[in-house]
Amino acid sequence: MLPTTSVNSRSQGNGVLSPRDAARHTAGAKRYKYLRRLFHFRQMDFEFALWQMLYLFTSPQRVYRNFHYRKQTKDQWARDDPAFLVLLSIWLCVSTVGFGFVLDMGFFETIKLLLWVVFIDCVGVGLLIATLMWFISNKYLVKQQNRDYDVEWGYAFDVHLNAFYPLLVILHFIQLFFINYVIISDSVIGYFVGNTLWLIAIGYYIYVTFLGYSALPFLKNTAILLYPFALLLMLYLISLACGWNFTKMLCSFYKYRVK
Repeated sequence: MLPTTSVNSRSQGNGVLSPRDAARHTAGAKRYKYLRRLFHFRQMDFEFALWQMLYLFTSPQRVYRNFHYRKQTKDQWARDDPAFLVLLSIWLCVSTVGFGFVLDMGFFETIKLLLWVVFIDCVGVGLLIATLMWFISNKYLVKQQNRDYDVEWGYAFDVHLNAFYPLLVILHFIQLFFINYVIISDSVIGYFVGNTLWLIAIGYYIYVTFLGYSALPFLKNTAILLYPFALLLMLYLISLACGWNFTKMLCSFYKYRVK
């Protein structure tokens, strides 16, 4: 069976979950297990988390096939191992420090930037997007004949993390090599390179998000998650025509926020 949250899984003979299984499969029990493992590094599979990060760039479909396998073996969609989140946090901290260095920020300014990126850009926006997608998918995308299934909120947040990682690498690592000498210059090539990197990063976010929800067999019409591509491309063309430099605007915003 593919990964779902079903009231019929691991049921007794009369189709009702036993009290023990019901307690083990509540959202609270899964959340407690996940948070508890955050303090036990030896129990985390960092090698597998690195494998996922690699394939999110080269073949993200393989990452979501693993989610299918997790449901078959552990009866849940979302990750039960926080190793991916830990590695993503480390990468976020390192890349943000590099961003502060490139923008010539001081120590305390870099710390403020780090706190903003972690708690606002990643966690805050992630909670908002995951909750929104969780609501939309369960409200409008679940097939009528499969109302016993629903998308776990934890899985929606995992989809956001999966999509956020390539965006982070493109905008907080690859872009660093071009900011001072190419992107923030007042030339056409500057905003072309910068805006193109934004196009690739956000486009990758949309695509990986689409893969996450299209992998669920009980969802319908998931192709609508690709519609933002049209708006993204339109904004990209308008930005080139008007000379808007998204990276330069972002750098100015970050410098203003950390003052």
